[in-house]
Amino acid sequence: MKVTIDGQSIEVEPGTTILQAARMIGGELVPPAMCYYSKLKGSGGKCRCCLVDVTKGSEADPRPMPKLMASCVTGCQDGMEIASKASPRVQEARKSVTEFLLINHPLDCPVCDQAGECDLQNLSFEHGNPKSRFIEEKRTFEPEDIGPNIQLHMNRCILCQRCVQVADQLTDNRVHGVMDRGDHANISTCISKAIDNEFSGNMIDVCPVGALTDKTFRFKSRVWFNKPYNAHRECTTPGCCGKTTVWMFGGEIQRVTGRKDEYHEVEEFICNGCRFDHKDVNDWTIEGPREFEKDSVINQNNYTQKLEKVEIATEKLILEGREEDHKKISMSEIDYNEKIDGNLIDSKKNG
Repeated sequence: MKVTIDGQSIEVEPGTTILQAARMIGGELVPPAMCYYSKLKGSGGKCRCCLVDVTKGSEADPRPMPKLMASCVTGCQDGMEIASKASPRVQEARKSVTEFLLINHPLDCPVCDQAGECDLQNLSFEHGNPKSRFIEEKRTFEPEDIGPNIQLHMNRCILCQRCVQVADQLTDNRVHGVMDRGDHANISTCISKAIDNEFSGNMIDVCPVGALTDKTFRFKSRVWFNKPYNAHRECTTPGCCGKTTVWMFGGEIQRVTGRKDEYHEVEEFICNGCRFDHKDVNDWTIEGPREFEKDSVINQNNYTQKLEKVEIATEKLILEGREEDHKKISMSEIDYNEKIDGNLIDSKKNG
């Protein structure tokens, strides 16, 4: 099937969603996503960040879809045409969704461990409004220890439900989920039961905001002060790949996370033993430094980013004018051995 997104066409397999097709193309046209996670079945359709405008339904039915569609759960049709970043309607919708997500989210980025790699922070950087129209009191919760190494800050939660799906799909006994309804909905454990399973730490990796934080890394350092390195070890835990990113400050490993791709999704899940218990450099085989996996507010001008080559057409843009002026300004055809006012120009002496 052939689909076109912001004027760029691509061939996709049946069953491919618009968001997946956009990621195949890549670039700025890829819609943001706060709840969709390609490694988790059934994710998506909750945050509404990835809305797009379907301007042509298909070759069989070319009528546009009247409403903006969530690209993470909308399948592609042959001949479909979609407007993502090129649509003012979509841009306005994303600004509204961002404002909605920030209604109860506290502005505590200066003290939040997720700052610098927060998907909501990145979304606000591009689509946020500098002023808030929300005058009501934000809902608040006390921080809750939901495991020996995980702390839940429900104030920051946007109810993407990724952590619930991780527990459902990686473990046998899920003890937490979405409690209550409507504006009272929150993530919590059943009767304050602690989350204790070997893969619970992956909830930290999939959380797009700072709602779930690593207590072993809490308030230790900012992520931009650490240097990420790819590392691996022989892990005996069934289901753990043993391939991680270790974040080092000098010769000290301050935290361990799963390896993430450019869309901030882990490539493979890791166990709690690799994540929390092995902070000694000797425990790991360091493979080499890791580039930033995604554009972020902390690496806008980082050297690892792909930058387009800048070419300045000086002869066409700057040096337009008389032919004799071209020669004087560009110095391209000046004979350095010619005499000017009886003096010989020596290029060696005059640089």
